[in-house]
Amino acid sequence: MSKKWILLSVATLLVVLVLAACGGDSNVSQEDPTEATDNTADEAADNTANEEENNEAGNNEAEPAEEKESYQFRLAETHAPDYPTTLADKHFAELVGERSDGRITIDVFPSASLGEESAVLEQVQLGSIDFTRTSAGPMAEFNEDFGVFSLPYIFDDDDHVWNFLLSEHGDNLLKSLESSNMMGLAYYSSGARHFYSSEPINSLEDLEGQKIRVQQNAINIDLMNALGASATPMDFGEVFSGLQTGVIDAAENNYPSYYSTRHFEVAPYYILDGHQRVPEVLVASSSTWEILDEEDQELIKQAAIDSIDFQRENWAEFEAFAEEEVRAAGATIIEVDDVSVWQEAASTVIDEHGEQYREVLDAIESVR
Repeated sequence: MSKKWILLSVATLLVVLVLAACGGDSNVSQEDPTEATDNTADEAADNTANEEENNEAGNNEAEPAEEKESYQFRLAETHAPDYPTTLADKHFAELVGERSDGRITIDVFPSASLGEESAVLEQVQLGSIDFTRTSAGPMAEFNEDFGVFSLPYIFDDDDHVWNFLLSEHGDNLLKSLESSNMMGLAYYSSGARHFYSSEPINSLEDLEGQKIRVQQNAINIDLMNALGASATPMDFGEVFSGLQTGVIDAAENNYPSYYSTRHFEVAPYYILDGHQRVPEVLVASSSTWEILDEEDQELIKQAAIDSIDFQRENWAEFEAFAEEEVRAAGATIIEVDDVSVWQEAASTVIDEHGEQYREVLDAIESVR
């Protein structure tokens, strides 16, 4: 083959290869890059809109309300189940239960089943017992401000007492219990305290030398000394046996306590001198109080305040009933025609202890 034909064949082959590389299937379309970008943006916008709709739908669903804590507390009471303060304790507990829809339960333990007042107050301070009803008398050992109620003959009558207790000054005394790891909730009525003895007492002179049970505080002890008697501190639950066995000759308390404890059976002479009007106090442990939120604290505080009228009404009824019963049982009731003799004898107690309560005594005088 000549050189000319060889060159022609190579040239022809090159042309074929070039045409094959540049050619293609005319039915296959080429994608526009701009169109692809636009499609991707549209899909992203659609996805974002769907997500926003889903989120909005989720936000419109009501979130379940947070369930509040439930509590079960104990309230210690010295007196019997049918005593006016115990009935008031139970009424207070019922109000708390109703207003909390059963979420807060307060069980009342009457008849000193959790201990006598002084021991219970110590447990309330420690948080071992949640609530208690106590006389303001032994409170003075835990908070000296409450000693003012032990001062003799500072109130004229029950109306005078409540004029003070429901005043700002009375409320401030309750608040002062915070320094003693207790929260004061409300006052209850306890009437007037009188002396009763196993021996006849017709005058102040008849108390001379008698061993008289008193609540444990310095003012009570000084009062007995001022009246010529011998003070014998003793738990309330031991008084009956003390009178019966002669460990003590006399005691002092109000009509309902004199009757309900049947002390009139062993000390049938009751002289109406009205030397003290010491209120009852409903208190809570600070440890218990601090676990409650503000709403529950307000609920319990208001329930305590709302139980006051109930207690006062029950007290007045029971006081009249107790007087009738002890008279019918043969107790000798001695009226005091001139209490000024007793007041004069007790004036040294005011002189010795009154100055530390001067502001409170002035407030008591102002509401007379």
